[in-house]
Amino acid sequence: MHSLPARSVAIVLGTRPELVKLTDLVRLLGPAAHLIHTGQHYDEELSGRFLSELGLPEPTFLTGVGGQRRAGQISAALAQLDTLFTAEPPHAVVVQGDTNAALAGALAANAHGIPLLHVEAGLRSHDRNMPEEHNRVLIDRIADVLCAATPENRANLLAEGVREERIAVTGNTVVEAVHAQLPPAAARSALLAAHGLRADGYVLATVHRPENTDDPDALRAVLDQLGAIAAAGTPVLLPLHPRTRARIAAAGLEGLLTGLRVSRPLGYGDFLALARHAALIVSDSGGIQEEVTVLGRPLIVVRRSTERPEAMVDFADLVEPGPAIGELAARHLAESAHGLRRLAALPSPFGDGRASERIVHLLTELTGRTEFTAAA
Repeated sequence: MHSLPARSVAIVLGTRPELVKLTDLVRLLGPAAHLIHTGQHYDEELSGRFLSELGLPEPTFLTGVGGQRRAGQISAALAQLDTLFTAEPPHAVVVQGDTNAALAGALAANAHGIPLLHVEAGLRSHDRNMPEEHNRVLIDRIADVLCAATPENRANLLAEGVREERIAVTGNTVVEAVHAQLPPAAARSALLAAHGLRADGYVLATVHRPENTDDPDALRAVLDQLGAIAAAGTPVLLPLHPRTRARIAAAGLEGLLTGLRVSRPLGYGDFLALARHAALIVSDSGGIQEEVTVLGRPLIVVRRSTERPEAMVDFADLVEPGPAIGELAARHLAESAHGLRRLAALPSPFGDGRASERIVHLLTELTGRTEFTAAA
């Protein structure tokens, strides 16, 4: 395996989950990694302290991307990536998942004829209302190496006509991220004490997806259900994304927060620690669907659809905003210690925690080719 030259692998990202999932890959690549942050979701709360907390090198930051609509974000990022790749052409480009940043990175690589590796390829919700579904399908069509997290993801790609030799089942990098970033037991105990919580005695909730926050009725339904759980005697901790907080205020729903324990957004380690000891998690996040399978905790996913059906087998239930949230929560909380022990004994369907190692190997193969042929 040959070593990769300094700054030869451009890693394009723009959101907090991408930072988390690519941390181990960046660490393994060392000086070869050139981190490019589009600023799709950039503020000190959501990305700034994540960089230092995760021990990531200072990225090249793009400007004027965050806060725009989808087309504006993609075009602004693409124009700046075009300039960057012209001045300093990387040997390969890595994108992860399905963000606007990932699509911009993929299109820039394609425009410059640079080999493209897609981490977390082959996820499909089959829900065309999701912008992310369009992003991930487009990236998979032009990627040269597609790192499928699971055999199911690989099957999705093969069904779409992607050539088998372009696909590698690597596992999901989230597994090593959780193992690396979960604080030790003493730190977790101190965090619970600081929040006034008891292990296995509270619900952790997050709400940030537009389908729940931009629809006042959906937002009201979710907050109503969380309030009912709290009123029935189980504390509910709700770290509030700035955008969600603004939507709650705009819809005049601040009163529904009264019975909840509202906090600012959490660092990744703190979030994992609180998820690790929650009796139940209620969220519309994509990443948490994977993380609970490593932490061994039950999850209610508040969404129309999911691109991670593997988690639904044992760890999670998919529901839309409304009474089903409370009904499922009551069932999970009644199972108590027995249900938690059962989940803790199950392996994660997302791999063995060596995905980043496999991806580095694929990158060295990809960039070590004497001749590069664009994918069909």
